[in-house]
Amino acid sequence: MRNEATIWSVVDAHAPDLIGLSDRVWAMPETLYNEYRSCAEHTAMLRDKGFRVTESVAGIPTAVMGEAGEGGPVIAILGEYDALPGLSQVAGVDYPEELEPGGNGHGCGHNLLGSAALLAAAALKDWLAETGTPGRVRYYGCPAEEGGAAKTFMVRDGAFADVDAAITWHPDCMTRVDDARSLANTRMDFTFSGRAAHAAAAPHLGRSALDAVELMSVGVNYLREHVPQDARIHYAYLEAGGTAPNVVQARAKVRYSIRALRLSDMLAIVERVKDVARGAALMTGTQVDMRVFSAVSNMLGNTVMERTMQAALDELGGVPFDAGDRGYASRIQATLGEADIQQPYRCVGMAPRAGESLCDYVVGLYPQGEVMVGSTDVADVSWAVPLVQVLVATHAIGTPAHSWQITAQGKAPAAHKGMVHAGKAMAACAEKLFTDGALLKAAQAEHRERLAREPYVCPIPDGVEPPLVPRPAAG
Repeated sequence: MRNEATIWSVVDAHAPDLIGLSDRVWAMPETLYNEYRSCAEHTAMLRDKGFRVTESVAGIPTAVMGEAGEGGPVIAILGEYDALPGLSQVAGVDYPEELEPGGNGHGCGHNLLGSAALLAAAALKDWLAETGTPGRVRYYGCPAEEGGAAKTFMVRDGAFADVDAAITWHPDCMTRVDDARSLANTRMDFTFSGRAAHAAAAPHLGRSALDAVELMSVGVNYLREHVPQDARIHYAYLEAGGTAPNVVQARAKVRYSIRALRLSDMLAIVERVKDVARGAALMTGTQVDMRVFSAVSNMLGNTVMERTMQAALDELGGVPFDAGDRGYASRIQATLGEADIQQPYRCVGMAPRAGESLCDYVVGLYPQGEVMVGSTDVADVSWAVPLVQVLVATHAIGTPAHSWQITAQGKAPAAHKGMVHAGKAMAACAEKLFTDGALLKAAQAEHRERLAREPYVCPIPDGVEPPLVPRPAAG
């Protein structure tokens, strides 16, 4: 029997427990740095599976690490379990219906992400012990991927310093090896302070912080013409100065998200946005305080790791969906627009396939499609160690990320099948690295070469700490 088949069967043995974990986390959606119950569930599962557990990794209460094995290389499997605000949704239906009014929801599938990663780690733990293979597998339960950049803080703290390689995955509507393209991203808060005054009787005595925020918006809009084509600049008002128009607003706060394909470009744009903020403050006679909230790098690819994962995927094949899975996926697709359904095909350079609701095949390595990327703190781990990320189909083709449709599909049988499939792909990839020392050394050599060309610069400045949230009181 092939080794791959053996590791797949070990994954299958653990699958019911981890599917249960995924469904429990789906039912307790917690946002960035609030994931106390979700982290506790993962911690309990790690202990139940016999891992050596380290809590509060990098000083983050909702980060956990479990290790198993002895000697040999250290392979990390990265998991996440944070949810998104405002995406509460009843499971298993094809229409929007909040489970909790205004509540959170797993609209990016991180309930599946963390559970499949722990599933792979549990299978590798047993495989290492049964085969006597030297090596250690680590599961990292990572919070706050959605805007909190926890992994960046963890990298800065040295949490991956002795890791030899890292593997992760993400739920998707196509099964393929991620092509390691993401946008470096800084989230930065600009707080303007002015002077309140009666807006009619004494407007000349006021210094409007709201004016400063709006002038900053004008300046950044002009800046957009003079940044690289791949750059993105977004903003959201956090404080608009109150609700009384007859008072000159003395305080206003805006958060900017500044992105680019290269970390160096992103950092340069950040400095220009800061100059715009200073100019807005000068024009309005206000003061501005500028603070980084979170930041992530762009992904650093590793062809050795990516080809190794592709080989594991090709041996495994596509997710084995059935007619029931396809029927539900078709009903979800009926809630989408044609452009939504076509977009995933455009990203992988394929012609849309009429009537195809789920991807039950493996897309080839490095598809020549459109570049449509977001940001992730997985990127900073890719600068710390050789890393590969696999995308596995768990939901209907065309389902937009961060949507009620993703939340609705989060406990469906198709999602469970995709989750277990991801566990098998990650475990098989790690097995190849554990058993082929030359392969792991080649991945590490490529990683060193890439760093020599462009050394890592942590995008989070010294002194900036993660925006932790206190543990909720028991009751």
